[in-house]
Amino acid sequence: MAPGCFVHNSYCSPHGSSFFGAFSLCFVISAAFHRSRKDSQQSTPLAILPQQHTSSPAAAMDLIPKSNVVHKLEKRSLLIAINCIAALSIFFFGYDQGMMGGVNGAENYYEHTMHFGHPAKDGSPIIDNTLLQGGIVSIYYVGTLVGCLVGGWFGDKYGRIKTIALGAAWAVIGASLQTSAQNHTWMIFARLINGWGTGILNAIVPVWATETAEHKSRGQFVAIEFTLNIFGVVVAYWLEYGCGFYKGGNGSFIWRFPIAFQIIPLLFLFFVVWLFPESPRWLVKVGREEEARYILGRLRGETGEDLGRAEAEFQDIRNIAELERKTATHSSYFSMFFGIGSGKLHTGRRVQLVIWLQIMQEWIGIAGVTIYAPTIFRTAGISNTDVQWISGLNTITYMLSTLICVFTLDRIGRRWTLYWGSVVQGISMFLAGGLTTAGQSHPPGSSLAKAYSSGAVAMIFLFTATFGATWLTVPWLYPAEIFPLEVRAKGNAWGVVGWSVGNGWLTLLCPVMFKALKEKTYYVFAAANVITIPMVWALYPESNQRTLEEMNLVFAADSIWNWEAERNFKILKEQNPELVQAAHRGQSINLDPETGLPQRQSVARNMSLDVNAIQAHHDDLAYEKQSFKHG
Repeated sequence: MAPGCFVHNSYCSPHGSSFFGAFSLCFVISAAFHRSRKDSQQSTPLAILPQQHTSSPAAAMDLIPKSNVVHKLEKRSLLIAINCIAALSIFFFGYDQGMMGGVNGAENYYEHTMHFGHPAKDGSPIIDNTLLQGGIVSIYYVGTLVGCLVGGWFGDKYGRIKTIALGAAWAVIGASLQTSAQNHTWMIFARLINGWGTGILNAIVPVWATETAEHKSRGQFVAIEFTLNIFGVVVAYWLEYGCGFYKGGNGSFIWRFPIAFQIIPLLFLFFVVWLFPESPRWLVKVGREEEARYILGRLRGETGEDLGRAEAEFQDIRNIAELERKTATHSSYFSMFFGIGSGKLHTGRRVQLVIWLQIMQEWIGIAGVTIYAPTIFRTAGISNTDVQWISGLNTITYMLSTLICVFTLDRIGRRWTLYWGSVVQGISMFLAGGLTTAGQSHPPGSSLAKAYSSGAVAMIFLFTATFGATWLTVPWLYPAEIFPLEVRAKGNAWGVVGWSVGNGWLTLLCPVMFKALKEKTYYVFAAANVITIPMVWALYPESNQRTLEEMNLVFAADSIWNWEAERNFKILKEQNPELVQAAHRGQSINLDPETGLPQRQSVARNMSLDVNAIQAHHDDLAYEKQSFKHG
């Protein structure tokens, strides 16, 4: 991109179009990949239960503001609209992460404002205080840690929409303070506040997205959003690259403007999200069933082949919500972490799984590559003048690679996506370290040194592309899928806690590791990739093609091992045929003869997540039947 487009008044236009380009890109990708999925045509009656008539849809419509898009859009178009808003939040998240890589390289920032480094003769930054540099970056993750816990609590209590608005407003305050920072103390507190807003959004947006999506395309739904996440990283890199030409790269504009740019999508998100529907699952949880049923009807359709789908899914949600209330007695963060009072829901195990999945997502190397990409390429022998544009090119390949996940995630599942990602990423990190070492053993500028350095850079490109196709999405999707409805936002918040701990820990140590270990830092990342393979295989059950309600059955086993969870899940499904069946089969639903709408059914009876208890109940029924027969 020509430097001239960033000077005088013309710098506003291309960057404003980047934001609207993000929104447009989300719409185009969503329209291209979202497909209305038809359930199997097998017709199996629902369990015979007492029936009640549903109320008229007009009653539910009156409860939802007329400005809400749920009245105007339905099915695929409504899902695309929700996807665009969710992706806007994810775009901000990606932009905010990618932004600090370029900010750290601005001379006015690191020498004159933050005072943790000085420029070398070739213009590259020399960091005098690596702890301060890493601290400014990593304090953001302390904010996200606090923010996600607030967001999880607020989201389960007051709803998904209000929490998204709260997170956007808080992040605007943090971004404004960062933009105006005058010293490192100011910047540290501003980063802390901005992280708080990001944590709130990260805790609730994936939950809102998964609770509105269909289970057969849920992974694709979230994968599309994370394409926009990396588009945010791309915009951040190239915006900062262009700003570097403004007034010869001198002055505070080149780092203040990129920080201020994130305020635009945040303000748009804050004002627009109020026009979108609340999660129908949260509405069921708080007893607002008429609204929930109406929104589900608009999401799934109410006519033709779609007739009955929304009602069937609604019954599943009601059944599981009632079962959770009977099973769990405690829902505080403390109780969740230690599994106190969760009974057969085993919430503590789920918390540990999502925390460590997010920690490992960072330690396999992406946090270092994203934030310290310029340092990594300099270590590989790339000149300072080429570092920035190579880093920006890397983010473009990173973004394009996320489209692979859109096609594959719902086909091969979460576990196999993580497997092949870990294998390729581990190999690329080992080779990047070895090639960098080999290149440095030859005179700088020699043909062999350039060849080895080019090989090392290629491995970094391969790593980021593979990560974008695999590990980028799954650790954010999995926590939003596996937790009970009663604590789903809090559960997802625990995933953000893991991400905050892993990211903050790593970004604090990255400058120290690169200074002490240099290219051998790659071997640390490679080893982390190797560790994840047996970890996922043994401990993480598959969530692909399973409804959110089914995940309670998956985690009902007392054993931590995946194979035991799958065996127990199969037994529970056979013993609870009426509990989670609606989304998998095209049930025949009884229609109200007056309204033509599906009839409301009461909650299923004798529900349990205990295999032995259910078997005992069946034995008692068989005994009573036999006694009656001979009586």
